[in-house]
Amino acid sequence: MSVIAQFAVGLDAKQPLQRQVYDQLRALILSGRAAGGARLPSTRALALELSVSRNTVAAAYDQLLAEGFLVGRVGSGSYVAPDLPRPDGASAPRKARARAAGPSRRGMALAALAPTHAVRARAFAPGLPALDEFPFALWSRLLARSWRAPQRAWLAHGDPAGLPELRAAIAGHLSAMRGVRCAADQVLIVSGSQAAIALAARVLLDPGDVALIEDPVYPGLTRALAAEGVAMVPAPIDAEGFDIAVAARIAPSGRMACVTPSHQYPLGHTMSLARRVALLDWAARRGAWVLEDDYDSEFRYRGRPLAALQGLDQDGRVVYVGSFSKMMFPALRVAYLVVPPHLVDAFHRARAALEDHPSTIAQPALARFLDEGHFVTHLGRMRRLYAARQAALLESTARHLDGLLDVTPDPAGMHLVGYATKALQRRITDREGSVRAAARGVTAQPLSAYYRGHAKRQGYLLGYAAHSERQIEKAVKVLG
Repeated sequence: MSVIAQFAVGLDAKQPLQRQVYDQLRALILSGRAAGGARLPSTRALALELSVSRNTVAAAYDQLLAEGFLVGRVGSGSYVAPDLPRPDGASAPRKARARAAGPSRRGMALAALAPTHAVRARAFAPGLPALDEFPFALWSRLLARSWRAPQRAWLAHGDPAGLPELRAAIAGHLSAMRGVRCAADQVLIVSGSQAAIALAARVLLDPGDVALIEDPVYPGLTRALAAEGVAMVPAPIDAEGFDIAVAARIAPSGRMACVTPSHQYPLGHTMSLARRVALLDWAARRGAWVLEDDYDSEFRYRGRPLAALQGLDQDGRVVYVGSFSKMMFPALRVAYLVVPPHLVDAFHRARAALEDHPSTIAQPALARFLDEGHFVTHLGRMRRLYAARQAALLESTARHLDGLLDVTPDPAGMHLVGYATKALQRRITDREGSVRAAARGVTAQPLSAYYRGHAKRQGYLLGYAAHSERQIEKAVKVLG
């Protein structure tokens, strides 16, 4: 085969000629059809063959030379670089093929932690707020006001802990509504509750340290701790919530207890005052930490929301985690930690070292949303709406799931647990039922999947907050 024939390319008028010559020569080289060391035709000869200008071919050659696909020899012409990878993946001069590249063991372990299914906005996906009821017109005005004439500080890297105005607004809200005792400098803004948990683990625990966790448990917590190399020991939940006496017997070396005391996820139990005091006493005696995830405590339908565990802490052992994902909308990607005063500097420095700052775009508007009272107004509307939707779910399940699921009311939260009756469990597991429901367009997450140890109960998480009463009725029928 002649040199020109070997490098012949077909051109059309749809793309720039120089780009076509470059692309097709590069493809010939990478495919192995133009072997390493092969001499290219001169720019004049190839230009004549292709009926294009010599400058067009010269420009393509120059690009290939710059990228290392070709090498030039003075007085001799241009040649295919000899050390390019062959199509089989091995470099030409090598006799033995190296082991295929891939992630490290840590990388593979992280990949294995990823959720297997994305959350879809259909009944009964838990944890989703009523997105269609959020005041987006108001929110867009607040964003526009914030960025019509932004402060210069917002446009730079900013404070690693977050916008000072937002941190002050969050501290004020938590003090008034959640009984949290904190100043603005104790608040750190992060991009989600899992990011908050991971940061707390990095600052307070070493790889291999033991964290006591609830069983069943929020999967996001276990993913965040596992990613930081934290060992986890599950402790069972009863009607009074997490019991540190039982947990400490199971794992005496525990360095942190991770709890959802106001509304346990996923069962919905509230930790009793006696258990809260015992937990704080354990942390103080052991020099251990308590991570309090207050994920949906604002949605309480009878009386005021219960005060946070952090407000009882006298020894600076509680790290408090909150998020706006369930109060507003998940794509906002704003959550926060409240850390004890003596840890403020360590957390701020760790945040600065990681350069893991959340975007400033939403923070000024969110600060105004809180300061001007819109957030409290929105929560009040959502409490009334969610109470009505929970009532609709209870009514529908009583009609269509009688004898299959036991569903009881909950004074708080965004989902109910439908416990499988013994008759249903004899016929189908909750995991099998979840797969069948998904095939019919209904999300019914199996309760057994939330247990780290032996699943003591079977059932389904039935999220109702994001779904209208009509959607709830229809989905319950399908589930039945």
